Amino acid sequence: MAMGLHASSRRGRSSRRAPMAEINVTPFVDVMLVLLIIFMVTAPLLASGVPVELPESRANPLDQEPDQVTIAIDEAGFIYIDDVPVERGGLPDALDSVMASVAGEPPLVTLRADRQLDYGRVMAVMGELNRAGFNTISLVTSGSANAP
Repeated sequence: MAMGLHASSRRGRSSRRAPMAEINVTPFVDVMLVLLIIFMVTAPLLASGVPVELPESRANPLDQEPDQVTIAIDEAGFIYIDDVPVERGGLPDALDSVMASVAGEPPLVTLRADRQLDYGRVMAVMGELNRAGFNTISLVTSGSANAP
């Protein structure tokens, strides 16, 4: 409003507007908030691409660590290390190569196994993880509201 009064108080000259020296950041903030929401929604979905139907549990959620290794076992029993399939019988070699690429303390292992799998299959994979030196293993489940 002050700009309009200032422009009309000139002496008889044609009333041209002075260039505006302000930048409107509202559209920029709107776009950034939408992008933030999109990334917040899609980031958990990108954690692991192997489709596994997880069992339910009332356990507390784990913190995400940047140097963790994700082992997934699908319904057919195929094993994946960070979304890379492991050939049958090749798990010990694959775990040895992961351990060789890590300097010092072995990384945290998160194990995602399908709920339809045989308990013995999951325990065999956990035994191989233990043999390879991965002693910190977290079992991933989906949340459940009902107590067993």
